Amino acid sequence: MKRVPSKKVTPKPPRFNIMWLWVAMIFGFFALQYIFTDDKPNQITYQQFEDTMLKEGDVERLVAYKRNELFFVEVFIKKDRLSDPKYRDVRPSANSLTLTPSTGPQYFFTDGSYDALERKLNVAQETTDPSERVSLRLEDRTNAWTGWIFSIMLPLLLIIVFWIFIMRRMGGGGAGPGGQIFNIGKSKATLFDKESQVAITFSDVAGLEEAKQEVMEIVDFLKNPKKYTNLGGKIPKGALLVGSPGTGKTLLAKAVAGEAQVPFFSLSGSDFVEMFVGVGASRVRDLFRQAKDKAPCIIFIDEIDAIGRARGKNSVMGGNDERENTLNQLLVEMDGFGTDSGIIIMAATNRPDVLDSALLRPGRFDRQISIDKPDLVGREQIFKVHLKPLKLAAEVDAKKLSAQTPGFAGAEIANVCNEAALIAARRNKTSIDMQDFQDAIDRVIGGLEKKNKIISPEEKRIVAFHEAGHAIAGWFLEHADPLVKVSIVPRGVAALGYAQYLPKEQFLYTTEQLIDGLCMTMGGRVAEDITFGKISTGAQNDLERITKLSYAMVAVYGMNPRVGNVSFNDSQENQFQRPYSEKTAELIDEEVRKLIADIYRKTKKLLLEKQDGLIALAEKLLEREILFQADLEEILGKRPFDHRTTYDEFVNGEAGEGDQSKVAKGLVHDGVGDNSGTFDSRPSEEDASNG
Repeated sequence: MKRVPSKKVTPKPPRFNIMWLWVAMIFGFFALQYIFTDDKPNQITYQQFEDTMLKEGDVERLVAYKRNELFFVEVFIKKDRLSDPKYRDVRPSANSLTLTPSTGPQYFFTDGSYDALERKLNVAQETTDPSERVSLRLEDRTNAWTGWIFSIMLPLLLIIVFWIFIMRRMGGGGAGPGGQIFNIGKSKATLFDKESQVAITFSDVAGLEEAKQEVMEIVDFLKNPKKYTNLGGKIPKGALLVGSPGTGKTLLAKAVAGEAQVPFFSLSGSDFVEMFVGVGASRVRDLFRQAKDKAPCIIFIDEIDAIGRARGKNSVMGGNDERENTLNQLLVEMDGFGTDSGIIIMAATNRPDVLDSALLRPGRFDRQISIDKPDLVGREQIFKVHLKPLKLAAEVDAKKLSAQTPGFAGAEIANVCNEAALIAARRNKTSIDMQDFQDAIDRVIGGLEKKNKIISPEEKRIVAFHEAGHAIAGWFLEHADPLVKVSIVPRGVAALGYAQYLPKEQFLYTTEQLIDGLCMTMGGRVAEDITFGKISTGAQNDLERITKLSYAMVAVYGMNPRVGNVSFNDSQENQFQRPYSEKTAELIDEEVRKLIADIYRKTKKLLLEKQDGLIALAEKLLEREILFQADLEEILGKRPFDHRTTYDEFVNGEAGEGDQSKVAKGLVHDGVGDNSGTFDSRPSEEDASNG
């Protein structure tokens, strides 16, 4: 039988252990203490000490201690006598390498008896002046090792602990030999794979049907790539999720991780940012190296605007911009791997306008998926998802709740459901009913109700007429949103009162609708003026909204005949360079002031005609503090316009607007809050400034 030679195994070199480095540092510390120390005392006899030092008056002090049945006496020479040539051998040299300055002793000698030593010293100093005699001090040095530990080892241990702490802070969460010291350039991405799979799936994501379809296609790319490549198609390299805060961008990415069944790297844009130059770029390289090893996989970067901002802006002249270096490396990596590598980049941001154009081009982020705030149907689906784990009363209807929360994002809907559960638990209920949800909606939008806030009767009367002015203007203006609740109960941080509307779900607004909305917003200021003959700071927030919308009508929406059909909308919000001349700016200011003056006159005329109703409504508010739509109908009569609202059309079907009084309690108000510290009532533009 032929013998097969054994395969030669090359021995692996031993791994370097970081602990040897620490041992070397400790021994080096002691070496410096002992090798380069030149202040060790020289041994002499007692007779040499007495003849050449004591009688000459060169001794500063003597310290004695006992060791091994002998008394060791340390001799400290006066500093001014060390310059004498006879002390040349103990004088500190100018180029001494000692870590601490030399303070003595310079000499030492031994004696067998302490008492005999004292007698000899007294005899030697008989002729010396008593004030200049050198005394002998006895010290107990039995705990010398303890003192040595506290003087040398304790500072050394503190230095080591501080060094380890700094290295951990610099390096993040590395492991293994060396820990965080050598992992500072490693990626901080969290890996979700078969062992740590995400539990969220597409069934947990509601109200984002179009966006879900886009990302589901990405998941299908990874599962069945040949289905697309056989037809000549290329798998997209990246998808950018764009949307307002709380609309579900991160949730959608988690659902992709749960559905894809492929490795999923998740990290934030700020994870690349570090105080050291080059660390961000190093982490990008390490991230893509790990991704190539795990391909096919998905990389998700949340809040990518932390590193993806446009280059060249707000940069320091002559400085090194670490964020730009990180972005450059990210651009290179995204464009550097082939289309068949199976790596797809997903990113999320709510500020796409600040991203660098090179990051958004096809070939890097091939798709931009817009995730908007959900509509009526989307909100109903989101409510159904968040209502599943709650114990609900039979009357709770997701459709009604969705109609009562226009403009709410998914995160706000989740907050409403959680607040309703907390309110019901606070009231010791066994299930959550509609009243709890109404109070939760008020709590989320308006803040915590503060019935114990101290308000003077005069201020309360001003607030009542202010809110009544909003209510009257909204009730008798055709294109204004129907007001369904008005309150003078303080809420939140600063609002002393609020009016609650039922805005219609629409995306386009006519000039008449915007003007009626402005008149309704002006109603509070006008009511104060015609009732008290003076005005307060309560309308500050109202005036801000009126001014902003008036400028938008004149300079952005082209709704002014003198300025014309032009739009000066600056998406970059460049305050240093305006796209029009000074003359045009003066014309815009003039037309805005004219528009606001016309709105004030129109609102004042309306409130003067309905002054009886204004007074009656304000007095009722002072009496009851909260009025609903049914109370307004009792005081003012039915609203003289037969317009169907979104709530009416969606919830009540073919019922007319008069049936709204049955469900009027607690319908959504269109915002509240006033930075001026008084009160606020907002019109239902939702959002008119966005056209």
